[in-house]
Parts: sequence; C-alpha cells; structure tokens
Amino acid sequence: MQDTSASHAITDDFVEFWSAGATVKGEFHCSECGYGIAIVRVLPLCPMCGGTLWEQVPWSPFSRAGSRL
Repeated sequence: MQDTSASHAITDDFVEFWSAGATVKGEFHCSECGYGIAIVRVLPLCPMCGGTLWEQVPWSPFSRAGSRL
C-alpha cells in the first residue's frame, strides 16, 4: 500500500542579496562569479565580473578552524 500523504521538508533556502553601494560589514561573495571580499564599508561593483549583487557569507568563530584539521 502506497502512502499518499504529502510531507514537505521545511528548509531555510532564503538567500539575502546585497546591492553594490550598500554599507555593510562582513564577508561577501559575488552572486555572479563567486569572487569573495571582506569589507567594512560600501559594497563595490565586483572587480572580477562587474556584478552588482553580493551574498553574505555566514560567519562563525569556528568556521575556519575545522578546515585546518
């Protein structure tokens, strides 16, 4: 017998994008080419592709510690 009930996994796939010219603080990746920057000022146009949208990188004090192990 086949289960016909619908089950949906709830995921948090929302990604906030920041436009060039926004005043920000943190690490960001260009949404077009993936170029990464760490910044404490106004987001520029991407120096690699000229993109105008940036995605903030989730920050954790331990995010880089595991990569060295």
